[in-house]
Amino acid sequence: MDFDIEYITNTSLKDTLQSKINNKTKPVGALGTLEDIALQIGMIQNTDEPSLKNPTIIVFAADHGIAEKGEVNPYPQEVTAQMVYNFLNQGAAINVFCKQNHIDFKIVDAGVNHDFGIISGLIDAKIGFGTKNYQENPAMSLEQCNLAIKKGSDIITDSHNTGCNIIGFGEMGIGNTSSASILMSHYTKIPIKECVGSGTGLDTETIKIKQEILAKAYNNYIPSTSIEVLMYYGGFEIAMIVGAIFRAAELKMTIMIDGFIVTAAFLAAYDIHPEVLDYCIFTHTSGEQGHKKMLEFLKKEPILNLGMRLGEGTGAAVAYPIIKSAVAFLNTMASFESAGVSGNE
Repeated sequence: MDFDIEYITNTSLKDTLQSKINNKTKPVGALGTLEDIALQIGMIQNTDEPSLKNPTIIVFAADHGIAEKGEVNPYPQEVTAQMVYNFLNQGAAINVFCKQNHIDFKIVDAGVNHDFGIISGLIDAKIGFGTKNYQENPAMSLEQCNLAIKKGSDIITDSHNTGCNIIGFGEMGIGNTSSASILMSHYTKIPIKECVGSGTGLDTETIKIKQEILAKAYNNYIPSTSIEVLMYYGGFEIAMIVGAIFRAAELKMTIMIDGFIVTAAFLAAYDIHPEVLDYCIFTHTSGEQGHKKMLEFLKKEPILNLGMRLGEGTGAAVAYPIIKSAVAFLNTMASFESAGVSGNE
């Protein structure tokens, strides 16, 4: 699919926004990262009076063939489907944080190894019943990969059509930290052993085994394009997030990037369309060891560092009130002139 994504280059607006921020009743720079966020969202929306409408977090769920043997994950593959039911029953952390912060929540079956049938609240975008094990075969076909990207894009179009202009992504899939580790290594050129962490709770010895398995799998294929990297090693949920990032940037939405797996999807999107970086806010540093290195590679500072490594979009949901505060001060805080306060002149 082709996406028409633009770099944000309106220098006149940037100057206007910066002047507006600097002339609020505060010392220049005193609101720190909030000022950077306000400036970025104003640039994304092409206005000095931005607004956040219908904030939404979409969790994409899918299974991974490499998890079937249980060598790289302490939890069985069945947990993916069980967690989808938990999301639907409003029992997960992401449900709590979305409800608390008035964020719309959506859950997508991108490729869970379970037949949910027709179930209220679940978006059926299933590509297959999990990917293949990339120790033995490419995770998916090129056709499946492109279809996942398209379905992710279409889901964003639907959200945008409801008025949503700020979107975050989460994921659920036993084994997806393995996929994310390989993607990270490919796109950043960091050795695979430095990209592998504890995932859902591996001990030191099992992490070493996981590193060896993934290092061997990494050498199974020689991708010639970024799409082939996703095809060989990705998950259906990761490919859908790539398509979702493309479409959200194309529609000039603000994109909240969550933790390790979502940032791995972002790396794939960024490699294909580097323009997407202008639209993304990195909400937190995951406790997964590779995530900090991903952010360093991108030269991006996250909003939060709370040691979270749950996934599900929880970092984005917890960071959203801070993003909301940035827009609020820009729009409603008095200027030196309106307040009759002497400024720094």
